[in-house]
Amino acid sequence: MSATPTPTADVQATIDQLWIYPVKSCAGVSLPEVELTGTGLAYDRSWMVVDSEGEGVTQRELPRMALIQPSFRLGQLVLRAPGMLALHLALDAAEAPLRVRVWDDVVQAYDMGDVAAQWFGDFLGPHAPPALKRLRLARFDPEARRLCSLKWTGGRESITQFADGFGLLVSSTASLDLLNQRLAAAGHAPVDGRRFRANIVLAGVQAHDEDRVGPLHIHTEAGDAVVEPVKPCARCPMPDIDPDHATTSHAVGDTLQAYRQDARVNGAVTFGMNAIVTQGDGLMLRAGQHVQAGWIF
Repeated sequence: MSATPTPTADVQATIDQLWIYPVKSCAGVSLPEVELTGTGLAYDRSWMVVDSEGEGVTQRELPRMALIQPSFRLGQLVLRAPGMLALHLALDAAEAPLRVRVWDDVVQAYDMGDVAAQWFGDFLGPHAPPALKRLRLARFDPEARRLCSLKWTGGRESITQFADGFGLLVSSTASLDLLNQRLAAAGHAPVDGRRFRANIVLAGVQAHDEDRVGPLHIHTEAGDAVVEPVKPCARCPMPDIDPDHATTSHAVGDTLQAYRQDARVNGAVTFGMNAIVTQGDGLMLRAGQHVQAGWIF
């Protein structure tokens, strides 16, 4: 299908990369194609590690979560980590109902059982503070509806699973290139985009153009998907965690602090845009697809 011109489509881009993060705060999976759903990309942040009280746990508390690498094989989610046998979980597996908290939201989920709990406890527990030595793995209940902030969606209802607040995160290769130029000028090593955990990475735009555009019309073989950036992504310390070694330095955060304070979120340091799905549930997104958008200033 040829691209249909979008009104006031001043911005022309392509999808450079697609990423999902099946287990919240663990490593991501780069995919050549993935299904778009009402909550974002299929299987993105569908699972979450929780403590004994059902509170979500992230790299903020346990940086070693970055070393847990998911993959998909024969209808299973497979998790691997250094020194551990692989953990295999059926994609449709769910055990006992479990109420969990992700930030300010308490939602219905399913416990993934004692074997998964033992696996995460064995890998993360020895390096965890006492309160985080007993961990469980939760699966989002697909029947649950966790609403994104109505303030930022303009009153429109949009849902997500265990993501921080919105179904998608959009960034660009140019934004990362600019950061790496600034890191190099300060004598630091470059970093890769895994630190920023974007779902859709755009090519063909200038650095941080994603901050200034309206709905992204993604031209798929079956019609247009529409993804709308709604809120700048305020950054916690996680981009300072090396995804290969789970070590922390402050070079990334300090560098961003010098040029990425955003008045729209009270001066917080931002990188990438949180976005919602407004059209295209069930369409397949692929690397290389054409994207059009108009400017919003």
